[in-house]
Amino acid sequence: MRTTTRRSHRLLALAAVAALTTGVLAGCAGDSDDGDTSGSGNDSGGGKTTLTIGTFGVFGYKQAGLYDEYMKSHPDITIKENVTTRTDVYWPKVLTRLQAGSGTDDIQAIEVGNITEAVQTQGSKFVDLGKDVDKSQWLDWKNAQATTPDGKLIGLGTDIGPMAICYRKDLFEKAGLETDRTKLAAQWKGDWKKYVDVGKQYMKKAPSGTKFVDSASSVYNAVLNGESERYYDKSGKVVWDKSSGVKNAWDVAMSVATSNMSAKLKQFDKPWDQGYANASFATVACPAWMIGYIQEKSGDAGKGKWDVAAAPTAGNWGGSFIGVPTAGKHQKEAVELAKWLTAPEQQAKVFAKQASFPSTPSAYSTLKAAPATTEFFSNAPITQIFSDSAKTIPAQIFGVKDQPINTALTDIGILQVEQKGKSPAQGWDAATNEIKDVLGQ
Repeated sequence: MRTTTRRSHRLLALAAVAALTTGVLAGCAGDSDDGDTSGSGNDSGGGKTTLTIGTFGVFGYKQAGLYDEYMKSHPDITIKENVTTRTDVYWPKVLTRLQAGSGTDDIQAIEVGNITEAVQTQGSKFVDLGKDVDKSQWLDWKNAQATTPDGKLIGLGTDIGPMAICYRKDLFEKAGLETDRTKLAAQWKGDWKKYVDVGKQYMKKAPSGTKFVDSASSVYNAVLNGESERYYDKSGKVVWDKSSGVKNAWDVAMSVATSNMSAKLKQFDKPWDQGYANASFATVACPAWMIGYIQEKSGDAGKGKWDVAAAPTAGNWGGSFIGVPTAGKHQKEAVELAKWLTAPEQQAKVFAKQASFPSTPSAYSTLKAAPATTEFFSNAPITQIFSDSAKTIPAQIFGVKDQPINTALTDIGILQVEQKGKSPAQGWDAATNEIKDVLGQ
């Protein structure tokens, strides 16, 4: 449901400011974190209780009117959302506050790339929500990701990130390529290398100033998130350097990074946002939560020019949870709000606003994207495309250092090649050195 981003630092920075994808899971919007005022127990006077919600990017709750709806039915509650744009800033800050036992928001969002760390190292710092909800409302694998070894459910699933490819139909037409979403998807079905081949065709007649894809890192993430084998095996052993999934994703990303088809933009940085507004790239790997982001950043100028096609392979990129820290002063009220925000009915409302795909299967039959969204994306059958992807997402294993490992590969390794002209071998070595620091090797 929100955008998930990756910014790498050396070990010291990773300890203080590290980690994440995103999603995000979901869209990404205003950043209030630079002047963050989060903290539990801020009451607004007049007998009202102020509940603070710490999120990264756009979760869609405010945009879908859920906060206003809840406050209307609960006049004794005021809701304040504290938003941090980048999860690599957000999550280390949350960890610091959890460990200190103070300063947390009443509700804290947790991105899927950080959930294993939260479960394995911070489980005692969250309220057990399994005692207060019907867990059968959520996908089993989603619950499993947020469950501690002793059975404690520390987070309620918000969205998942089934993937598609969002593309500029107008740019494809100018480049002389297929524009029909079904025929286009057939051209790259089953193999991301075929997607790269379409990129090569695009670049032969690319409209002036445009590239085929936003970045090699986004392609890496898209490929990896359709792989069963990632950075850890089932026993919890780190296997990133031997992983077939990592090798496949890296090889495809390198074919992009060493070509002329990438705009070389770092996702979720301001130049990337401007790339949407300026139509400087023709495609982007598109988890469901990206729909709202594209719509926001492209603006009215992009209306009817974007379309959505099935991705080469099914995958899940992003998705999040919300949990209630035990350090919060309003735990009872926070639990009730968290339950309500993640209920199937509310997840359907968020989907209707920005296409963030629910983690509650009972909502699927009711899903309907907003008319403005479907119109923006050329009347693409968004619900069907993401539903079909969600049905075949492979099971994935996440580890404690999943996010910083990913950050090292994308924000150091791939960027070394894409932006600094290093060889793939040099990029891999740079990422390897960072990962060894992260793992303390």
